[in-house]
Amino acid sequence: MVKVALLVVICMAAVAAHAEAAISCGQVVSNLTPCINYVTKGGPLPEACCSGIKTLNGQATTTPDRQAACNCIKSAAGSISGINFGIAASLPGKCGVNLPYKISPSIDCSTVQ
Repeated sequence: MVKVALLVVICMAAVAAHAEAAISCGQVVSNLTPCINYVTKGGPLPEACCSGIKTLNGQATTTPDRQAACNCIKSAAGSISGINFGIAASLPGKCGVNLPYKISPSIDCSTVQ
């Protein structure tokens, strides 16, 4: 639970720079929280994780929204220890979603369209 609270605080700071976005970092974190155990510990892919990724993709429909979501994910991914970034990057494809950005702490979110 502490990790989730930390993610929310970090994401709110990341989104503050993108005030024109309609999606909040809280929404991004809420959608992706079911994925945390999978990307840190492995195991079967939770349906709730794919559902969250699909919801996030549907909510982030504009460039500012996608950039805000990207920044939030980037900040969150960098703050959780033990993430397997190969697994994290493969999540959208495994869930049948084509995100316009990679789940990674090194992505340049300003290039996301």
